[in-house]
Amino acid sequence: MPHPDHSLNLLSNVPIAKKQAHILNAHNKTRVDNYYWMRDDERLNEHVLAHLHAENTYCDKQLAPIKPLQNTLFEELKARIVKDDNSVPVKDGKYWYHSEVRGDDEYSRHYRSTSIEADNKELLLDINVLAAGFEFFELGEVALSPCEQLMAYSEDTEGRRIYLVRFKNLETDEMLPDVLENTEGQVVWANDNKTVFYVKKDLKTLLGYQVFRHELGSEQSQDVMVYEEQDSSFFMGLGKSRDESLIIIDLASTETNDTWVLDANKPTGEFEALMPREDGHEFDVDKLGDTFYIVTNWQAKNFRLMTATNETIADKTQWFEHTAHRENVLLEGVELFNDFLVLSEREQGQSRFVVVNRQGNCMALEFADPCYYAAIAMNPEPETRTARIYYSSLTTPGSLYDVDLTTGEKTLLKQQKVLGSFNADDYQSERLMVTARDGIKVPVSVVYRKDSFKKDASNPLFQYGYGAYGYTIDPSFSSSSLSLLDRGFVYVIAHVRGSEMLGREWYEQGKKEHKQNSFSDFIDVTKALVAQGYCDSNKVFASGGSAGGLLMGAVVNQAPELYCGVGCHVPFLDVLTTMLDESIPLTTNEYDEWGNPNDQQFYDVIEAYSPYDNIRAQNYPNILVTTGLHDSQVQYWEPMKWVAKMRELKTDSNILVFKTDMDAGHGGASGRFKSLEEKALEMAFFIALLN
Repeated sequence: MPHPDHSLNLLSNVPIAKKQAHILNAHNKTRVDNYYWMRDDERLNEHVLAHLHAENTYCDKQLAPIKPLQNTLFEELKARIVKDDNSVPVKDGKYWYHSEVRGDDEYSRHYRSTSIEADNKELLLDINVLAAGFEFFELGEVALSPCEQLMAYSEDTEGRRIYLVRFKNLETDEMLPDVLENTEGQVVWANDNKTVFYVKKDLKTLLGYQVFRHELGSEQSQDVMVYEEQDSSFFMGLGKSRDESLIIIDLASTETNDTWVLDANKPTGEFEALMPREDGHEFDVDKLGDTFYIVTNWQAKNFRLMTATNETIADKTQWFEHTAHRENVLLEGVELFNDFLVLSEREQGQSRFVVVNRQGNCMALEFADPCYYAAIAMNPEPETRTARIYYSSLTTPGSLYDVDLTTGEKTLLKQQKVLGSFNADDYQSERLMVTARDGIKVPVSVVYRKDSFKKDASNPLFQYGYGAYGYTIDPSFSSSSLSLLDRGFVYVIAHVRGSEMLGREWYEQGKKEHKQNSFSDFIDVTKALVAQGYCDSNKVFASGGSAGGLLMGAVVNQAPELYCGVGCHVPFLDVLTTMLDESIPLTTNEYDEWGNPNDQQFYDVIEAYSPYDNIRAQNYPNILVTTGLHDSQVQYWEPMKWVAKMRELKTDSNILVFKTDMDAGHGGASGRFKSLEEKALEMAFFIALLN
């Protein structure tokens, strides 16, 4: 482990938190939490806030010597971004919709026009105006009425993902008096152009659990609750079927889905279950015309595509199999068009699309890069014969294509422009398979600059990981990573178990009782890359956020000697205590991911790796921790407690700094430039440690 850069301050006035013993008992086991007092649900406790401010002051002083480097990096990141930029117009109904951003504006403006050339564009929303006066602002969802003359949009001004919904008359350009508070942010219009549905949140658990019907012109207090979910392990969302005939309530726990529907032409009717709820049945359903399309795990771990009618949808034994289950191919979704289906699939970690026409003929759309990210883009009109597809790789900036669904021919509509000296040919990407300690091969995506990389154990390396919820971190282009690549770093994504990179089994082998696999995979990837000469063993850096922050917390407990510096962002660190407390937002939704520690089996599993519970007297890497005071997903006190306990027990003199954004939530700072400051800070922290 190298010593910290002596240009960094090693200050003696480290914030030392008071210790106040809090006894936690479960399963005849006792834990003593000396920093439990840091939890303040209201975020008003003066002692808590004072300690957070002290940590921020210490962080600023500790990192003051790298402030010039951070500023340099920030200007680099900012200089690569095109200041005046437009999105590609998307046709939906009578209009073409697009957004524009100009100059140093943090936010975009949304327009529509009657032609793709946007020669008669009409301003719908100026987010810069909406965000004025707020330290944080996030636009949630924008929803146009079927007649296209009324608009609903949602906004979050705290970062807690609690949205306020407002309405605008686009014919008169006037705001309507209707305001809907404490929502999930989604708004779905009935086909009568005057009724909307929305999900209301429980302000304590932050779970959406009730669906309300609102009629324009009425007070929110008069809204009618049309559905309430009693099982707090389910997340709730709203949508509309592809043919706009149904309003859909989507309910999803980690391992079970449920769907309720209402005729969009009869908004005062009652929602009905589309099929019986069945534990362990995961599915996604959509409807076009007379046919339901169901991507389901019923007798299909990697999912298959089934079809049904109104008469057969409630009985899955009467469904018709359209695309069979395959052991080595994960079916991720389907996009419906009048004359085509586009299947999103993943095999050996690589995404692809398969176009199926009405005659059942299939055509695969594939890409040449060794590792890449591809996704179906916005395709609001099912009658089209072309599909919008987004593509990016570690060396290819984000690109939007129109794909002819008959021939497969791709037409590039726009590629992200990277200002400055960027040349894709200067960089090389690789896909590796690293053998983990149990013999399983772990996919690894690697990119580096050709003229600075030598496989001689000399390069610094930055390794990123996540590994939870089945969420796959695909290898896509990041203009900000160029600042590391151009300084000789090798950039790595370790696709550890817990994602669905290699199918559903890959996810299941990284959750609950198998969670340790995620941590072991990440560590084993680091060891393999060092052994193969991809990097200098003294110049390895790692980073992760949220569940990836949990990954970082476990890794630095289990293999601290491997890493020079670690970035730990909005991290989930106090897993055992949080999962035992159902009053903490979102806890009950997580039981199927981590296990319910009220069951001793899972108590023991979580206790064995929970980062907060496993800090011990040993040397740790240099660590930068960040969070948001208003984080709704991972509460601020988790990293706060973790840092305090680590300060108490760690035996090294390496840097440990903790920065709390007092205005932001889980997503960090808002705005296209302000958010770059956080990236520049982490990069500066790592680069300075090389000296």
